[in-house]
Amino acid sequence: MNIIKEFIYRLRGDYTTERLIKMGLVVGNNFKRLHGTILDPSHCWLITIGDDVTLAPNVHILAHDASMWTAFGYTKIAPVTIGNRVFIGAGTVVLPGVNIGNDVIIGANSTVTKDIPDGCVYAGNPARFIKSIADFLSEHENMIKSSPCYGEEYTLREAIDDTKKTQMKNDLKGKTGYVK
Repeated sequence: MNIIKEFIYRLRGDYTTERLIKMGLVVGNNFKRLHGTILDPSHCWLITIGDDVTLAPNVHILAHDASMWTAFGYTKIAPVTIGNRVFIGAGTVVLPGVNIGNDVIIGANSTVTKDIPDGCVYAGNPARFIKSIADFLSEHENMIKSSPCYGEEYTLREAIDDTKKTQMKNDLKGKTGYVK
């Protein structure tokens, strides 16, 4: 199975996480890399990722920047470190030399150009401070109490049916909800 998976990834011009680790990428426990994520294969040994990290679809972690190759014949390279308990939203780009602390959430489609300290929510292009993790979690804890909430039977993992899909659509008109 791993040989087939590796072959399919190579056909697509991508690398499996296992292959990148063999090339020097360091990842901690409970690492989730969703589809389309690029972990700079040309310099993956400069990337270190902690425990309980999720990279949403189409995240790019870059440890090199070839923008000055034409002018100087050199490519800029720098390590990227991602701490523990980090979520990086879909379509985000993390540039070379960035250190992301522990307990961080980065919003979708952000461009991370500078270090992010522990316990923060950042978003935007370039990514900027939005609020502390404590404030973010408190806000959502309160919202969960007054919002529609759904169990796993309302997900593709549990084969959601059309009745549940319709109920969810009706419940969420003009609202935000939560699903397990």
